[in-house]
Amino acid sequence: MSLPFYYLSLDLPKYIISDALQGRAFAGGQETARLFHIVLNLPGAFGGSFALFDGVRLDRLSYLFALSGLFLLLVLINGGFKYRVNMRKGALGERLLQRLRFDLFSALLSFKPEALQRIRPSEAATIIKDEVEPIGGFVGDAFVQPVFLGGQVLTALTFILVQNLALGVIAASMVLIQGAVIPALRREQIRLGKERQMASRALAGKIGEVVETIGEVLNHGTSAVEKSQVAQRLEQLFGIRYRLFERKFAVKMLNSLLAQLTPFLFYAVGGYFALTGRLDLGQLVAVIAAYRDLPPPVKDLIDWDQQRLDVEAKFEQVAQHFALTGDTPAETGAGERAGLPAAGLIVLQGVTVVNAAGDQVLDRLSLSLPLQRHIGLSGGASEAAGILAQLLGGGISAGDGALTIAGVPLAALSPEARGGAIAYVGPEPVILDGSLRDNILYGLRRVNGDATNLAGWSIDHRQAHAADHGELASRLVEVLRIVGLADPVFKFGLARKLDPATPTDVVLRISDIRARIQAGLAARGAEGAIEPYDPARYTRNATIGENIVFGMPVDPALVGTRLASHEPTRRLLAGLALTETLAGIGRRIAATMLEIFRDLAPSHVLFEQFSFIAAEDFQDYRELLGRLEVGAGSEADRTRLIGLAFLYAEPRHRLGLLDMTIETRILAARSAFREWSSADPAQPIAFYDPQRYCPAAPLRDNLLFGAVTHDAADEVVRETLAELGLDAEVYGWGLDQPAGYAGRLLFPVMKAQIALARCLIKRPQLLILNNAFGAFGQNEAGLILDRIRAEMAGRTLIVAGRDVGPDQGYDLHIAFDGARPAVPQDRPTPGDSGPDRAVLLDSAEIRVLRSVPIFGNLDTARLKLLAFTSERIAFAQGDVLFRRGDESDAAYVLLSGTVDVMSETDTSEPVRMSSLARNAIVGEMGLVTGDPRSATIVATSSGEALKLRKEVFLALLAEFPQMALSVMLLMVKRLQTNVAASGQPRQDDGGRDP
Repeated sequence: MSLPFYYLSLDLPKYIISDALQGRAFAGGQETARLFHIVLNLPGAFGGSFALFDGVRLDRLSYLFALSGLFLLLVLINGGFKYRVNMRKGALGERLLQRLRFDLFSALLSFKPEALQRIRPSEAATIIKDEVEPIGGFVGDAFVQPVFLGGQVLTALTFILVQNLALGVIAASMVLIQGAVIPALRREQIRLGKERQMASRALAGKIGEVVETIGEVLNHGTSAVEKSQVAQRLEQLFGIRYRLFERKFAVKMLNSLLAQLTPFLFYAVGGYFALTGRLDLGQLVAVIAAYRDLPPPVKDLIDWDQQRLDVEAKFEQVAQHFALTGDTPAETGAGERAGLPAAGLIVLQGVTVVNAAGDQVLDRLSLSLPLQRHIGLSGGASEAAGILAQLLGGGISAGDGALTIAGVPLAALSPEARGGAIAYVGPEPVILDGSLRDNILYGLRRVNGDATNLAGWSIDHRQAHAADHGELASRLVEVLRIVGLADPVFKFGLARKLDPATPTDVVLRISDIRARIQAGLAARGAEGAIEPYDPARYTRNATIGENIVFGMPVDPALVGTRLASHEPTRRLLAGLALTETLAGIGRRIAATMLEIFRDLAPSHVLFEQFSFIAAEDFQDYRELLGRLEVGAGSEADRTRLIGLAFLYAEPRHRLGLLDMTIETRILAARSAFREWSSADPAQPIAFYDPQRYCPAAPLRDNLLFGAVTHDAADEVVRETLAELGLDAEVYGWGLDQPAGYAGRLLFPVMKAQIALARCLIKRPQLLILNNAFGAFGQNEAGLILDRIRAEMAGRTLIVAGRDVGPDQGYDLHIAFDGARPAVPQDRPTPGDSGPDRAVLLDSAEIRVLRSVPIFGNLDTARLKLLAFTSERIAFAQGDVLFRRGDESDAAYVLLSGTVDVMSETDTSEPVRMSSLARNAIVGEMGLVTGDPRSATIVATSSGEALKLRKEVFLALLAEFPQMALSVMLLMVKRLQTNVAASGQPRQDDGGRDP
């Protein structure tokens, strides 16, 4: 549609030059000429020629302006067409780019866990964000550009051919040469572009890896190594880009040369035709003008072809990187959230799982686990128990076999249905970059409508079995208490600074709450836990600086020791004759600190906890005191000493530096300071007021409103807010605490608690805990697990861990031996160490070895090595395992029975040092020291033991430092026990110690 207008814009300059400027339309000396005379020429049978419009007669100047105006109109029309075409192709390209990015992200979410392990997060983000952008941008040009630009080229060539055949052939020849030569030369550019893209992606992956592991980089001092590697990659990129520029500008130079050669031929050949009368001047100018518009579309078409090849290569790389064929499972009813059947079995039939190294971590496992029961699996995260937990949680896929839950194949569940019914917590909790609330409620997020629309998402309180969002908030607090996160979240809330401009009940009732807290402390007999702030009284448990300011500084220059450098404050102190007094206090503090801490190492923890002066500043203060001794102290020295004095609180530091007189003078300084601050338009201090909320202070400071001297105050605050029904607000503010990227603002324990809370809040039918308590202490982990088991009563709970045992009250307990469940075997004959013993190893041996403290950190493979290389021996009552003075050639682990440790001498009767029973180890001390046996071991009942070979024991000791530490602690404990036993008087038979 636009091409006729484009042709007219090429043809019109000929008439402007020939008719208007050269006067062809005004032949014979006419003053006027007819313009826009439109005649319809028809065959004679149809009536011949008809004048549709007689035109307008114009003088020569008006004729020129009319044609020029018509040319401008055609330019505007052509520009309008270009604008419309560019807008439509831009919208098409952006819409397809949006869809392509969304599809790649959807494919990423649909990958099997094994496929995700091949993709670095930074590289995936770079591809989706940056590398596919040229693909989407090209789509709009893919169809429009060749049609639009090709039409322009053909129109221009047709116009030139109509004007003069020779010039048309020249123009067409140059276009064909450009179209053939330039793309051929640009193939190397495309290859270099691919190489640059891969190198850039590798650089992004390396930078992302360093950012994710920055802690280890700093820990091991490898910053220089990482910089060197990044520098090498940057140098590689520079080389690629330099070669790319070299080829690019060479092609551009050739293209420019060809483009300039054609006008030369036009001027020469066209000028010859014009001089010989075979071409008028207007036609020549029109041809040159038409060719002026010809190189841009030709160049754009060549660029389009190169872009097509480049985009094709990039798409192939994206498809290869994302493995778009084969790794994406079929859609399974996305959006459906139907739960699992309430009762039934989890059935595994011949399930085999192979890890990345090709090892079978689950070997043809066939197992049935009842739903609505609590099941314990013994083993680490990388052992069969942990692998089974990951398989049920969707963290890995089975290579073979079938897995069903209540008759429903696990693979047939949609991601939404699985996420609603099953919750999994692994040994490494995942934390999102958001608030604690965002992390805990993440599993309750539901999209509003279709996943592709822009309606966003909301929190589905029904998934948490809550009637509304208010009930969800209460449910959230319950979950926080279950996982042990309630106290930290409440403290986060108390540390929040509230804006009085949007008052809450806590702010509006602050005076009443303070009174209730004081009454609660009095009821406990802890009135002294808080020393209330009183504008007319010196607060002895606050520092001197805090007493002067008596509020929360808004200006950083008034915080801590910086207050000593604040000019208005110094003028106030000088006016009250406090400068020398405070400098003297600071001088005595400095001298005392130098005396107390002079013999401690600079890294000693006492420096940080008790010293006014940092270890690195000790020498400066020694020199400062030396200058004062000789009367050479400066104003800067006096300022530093006043800064020390501002940190002093008499009850806390007890150096006897304050008396009532000085306190009264400091109160006067407080009044003067408040008067100065109140007159300052910037209001640098938010002063304490018993009847008002201080916006610059945290909520806790506002509630306590005094210097805290006892921890009981925090307990009373919590109880008081709970009685008033205001604790929910505090929990809400605490849940706004940011977690940071990957939880970098949180401690490991809190990360684990958040992961547990995230799963519990959505009330799953099946909860899987796979070694999820590694960050906790043993007692804390036990308490949290007990609360989780109470919460999951009537629902399915599967707990996998090294410490999970059959005596912990689980409805079903399964221990694993290698890649299969441990099955009791016929016990081998004592002393049997034949070649088949590896197959016949009793799983009880592994469990006993793992229960020995010094072997607790060994993996199953090392425990198997110990068991396989050991000798199983039997003993009867009275048998001697070894005697004092024998060679230390083995250690013994008791599988059953009891033994006595006897101390024998040549001059006295044997003395029993201690008694040992099942799971105890004896004889390991001699293996470590290499000395002969120091005691005699006598069996007091029949039983069995594993005889551990010396060379295997020492090899494991060298391999595992933690095991060596455990052996050392055991030896120390045993020596202490023996010394205590040997110091007691020997008793008659029957009264001997057990």
